[in-house]
Amino acid sequence: MRISKSIVLFFLFFTILAAKAQEKKFAVHTVAFYNFENLFDTINNPNNDEEWLPDGAQNWTSKKYKQKLQNLAQVLSQIGSTDNPTSPTLIGGAEIENRGVLEDLIKEPLLQSSDYGIVHFESPDKRGIDVALLYKKQHFKPISFKNIPLLIYAKKAKTDDKDNKESEEDKADKDKIDYDSTSRVFTRDILLVTGYLDGDEVNVLVNHWPSRSGGEKKSSPFREAAGRMDRKIMDSIYKINPNAKIICMGDLNDGTYNKSVKEGIGAKRKKEEVKEFGVYNPFEEMFYKGNASLFYRDAGDIFDQIMVSESLIKKDYSSFRYWKAGIYNKPFMIQTIGQYKGYPLRHQTNEVGFSDHFPVYIYLIKQVN
Repeated sequence: MRISKSIVLFFLFFTILAAKAQEKKFAVHTVAFYNFENLFDTINNPNNDEEWLPDGAQNWTSKKYKQKLQNLAQVLSQIGSTDNPTSPTLIGGAEIENRGVLEDLIKEPLLQSSDYGIVHFESPDKRGIDVALLYKKQHFKPISFKNIPLLIYAKKAKTDDKDNKESEEDKADKDKIDYDSTSRVFTRDILLVTGYLDGDEVNVLVNHWPSRSGGEKKSSPFREAAGRMDRKIMDSIYKINPNAKIICMGDLNDGTYNKSVKEGIGAKRKKEEVKEFGVYNPFEEMFYKGNASLFYRDAGDIFDQIMVSESLIKKDYSSFRYWKAGIYNKPFMIQTIGQYKGYPLRHQTNEVGFSDHFPVYIYLIKQVN
């Protein structure tokens, strides 16, 4: 028996209607992190900003400062625009001189309509730079925020009392770290912000871990201590709320594979490896696929990372969950000629660039129908 075309079209029509009725709609928010690289104003403040003054080594004029703000605003307004046309709801930032430069930044025409709020604290960093969180007031309501000091100390020199030479025992034990409480390494505090993202409670940690100054191996214990501190903060949040949603972001000055991230925080490369109270790091897989957020000693790496708690990778989308991650590296942000072709386009003598890092981002989604 032959079925008429009209009957076939009838069933096809209602099949399409049924499929459309089952389509799910989601609210989407972009969460980003960007190292602003030396976002200094031109005012001589009581910190180590002499290099970034009109008569300083960088010849940092008002014109250059204004261009820097415009460049950063251009990037921030577009991060994540591939899948979300609006600018990020939450933006963690690093290498920020003070609150004033952030107030100037959010007044830029490309950002002004987003109506960003600011959470910022001065940190004891010897360079005078801090971390901060920008948030869209329409969607995120902070309920608490604090800066948590990262207390780390330089390695105490071990010497022989008689001839001031390193003993044989010390030479064999040189990889063990002894701390001298009188020689604190002053670095950036960790910023913890808790608030409601369209009604969902979210905890955000913003980091800028100690640099590799003095060498990766020598400075590694400082970043390992930072990783353990982040983990301690997360655990304290879980004690209050076992189902807490936590986002840990920052310029870690370490790769996704380093001990500070893998053991200190306990981050996992794959979702299926994440246990209760665990942490998922989507940027580890991205690194092994050849992606980079910066170049360090002529090799690409991902020091800029956003990690999420196990509660954010569950498959129930009745509240916000992690969707996917990315690195924002559009052509206008990339050096096109010379020795550093392909690198992030940063500040140079005759050109005000963007940053020596590319920003990273994730999407959070929630079903709304």
